[in-house]
Amino acid sequence: MDSIVVTGGNELHGEIPISGAKNTCLKLMTAAILSDQPVTLTNVPALSDIRTLTELLQSLGVEIAQLQNGHVMVLSAEQIASRRAEYEIVRKLRASFNVLGPLLAREGEAEVSLPGGCAIGARAVDLHLKAMETLGAEIELREGYVHASAPNGLKGAIIEFPLVSVGATENAMTAATLAKGTTVIRNAAREPDTVDLARCLSAMGAKIEGAGTSEIVIEGVDALHGCTHRVIADRIEMGTFMIAPAICGGEVELIGGRRDLVEAFAQKLEQAGVEIIETDRGLKVSRRNGKVRSVDVRTEPFPGFPTDLQAQMMALMCLADGTSVLEETIFENRFMHAPELIRMGAKIDVHGGTATVQGVETLKGAPVMATDLRASVSLILAGLAAEGETQVNRVYHLDRGYERLEEKLRAVGATIERMPGS
Repeated sequence: MDSIVVTGGNELHGEIPISGAKNTCLKLMTAAILSDQPVTLTNVPALSDIRTLTELLQSLGVEIAQLQNGHVMVLSAEQIASRRAEYEIVRKLRASFNVLGPLLAREGEAEVSLPGGCAIGARAVDLHLKAMETLGAEIELREGYVHASAPNGLKGAIIEFPLVSVGATENAMTAATLAKGTTVIRNAAREPDTVDLARCLSAMGAKIEGAGTSEIVIEGVDALHGCTHRVIADRIEMGTFMIAPAICGGEVELIGGRRDLVEAFAQKLEQAGVEIIETDRGLKVSRRNGKVRSVDVRTEPFPGFPTDLQAQMMALMCLADGTSVLEETIFENRFMHAPELIRMGAKIDVHGGTATVQGVETLKGAPVMATDLRASVSLILAGLAAEGETQVNRVYHLDRGYERLEEKLRAVGATIERMPGS
């Protein structure tokens, strides 16, 4: 397996372009199933997760053409050749489960493998299934597959989620676009990804109101048409690169960055002493006055502090002045990067869903192991600020969510390279 070697100590200066949002793009790709006309997506990130979902959609009969080095994708689901999403693909990518709603809405039937386990928690699909049942689908679980059918079509209904779920909200949204009547989704996810999906569906002819609020209203239509849609900027990649100059020093402009996508996170950085300036091209982030200050963080659904930026924030807090408390409320098992940061000299005490981080003067480079996507990049950030060399192993996780990471960091002065595995 490949590893990434980082030599710390360099300040960062320059520009980093922000790629299209991975999580958004995946859901936009599944939405293409809803129409027999082509859907064109631009600003598509070139990532392994995108390739995995491409493979799944092609197995269902969706024709996919990729242009401009994969950054433009044309998806044509003129005919659905299969309604079965196989385990061998779904197990690699949880977002694959979101083909359920579009297949059921358009074809009246779907067989989708259960996603299986996850390194950062169980993340059961119960809310997805209950939403489909509320819309009139019959659900059976057999041999690890969800067998869903709605021979007479889906019918609008009131879906009340007991807790906020981005994936379940988006699955319900796509299914409801072709349901008969009106669907109301209450306690809906408010994430920018969900809002962008609603914009794309509306461009395809769906009637959706309330995206970005806790109540989404969808009036079903008979059919959807094709459209061209630009994927929004990836707020998690943007937040990650906002931490880079904060932990290393220097000033970096994030081209295409938008503060409104990460407002709660940006406020925490500013409390820590990081300067964030909005420009006509994005965001300029700098740390000029010594160490950052410790701040406490509690992850929450949007518009709160994103769980996908918790590991990166912990890396920054390892070098902060004072003691910080990070509380993880979204996923269990999401502090697996903490033991690896401790190997580099961090002082971290984890109890259940809370981590207490006492800032230290310096981190020391060491061999460390990535456990998941965001943990991977937190170790690279720590390595950028550490003394000496840090080798991050098992970085295949990184390729799921960060496009050209090493190249982007090298361009602003980092000493970082990928070492091919044997």
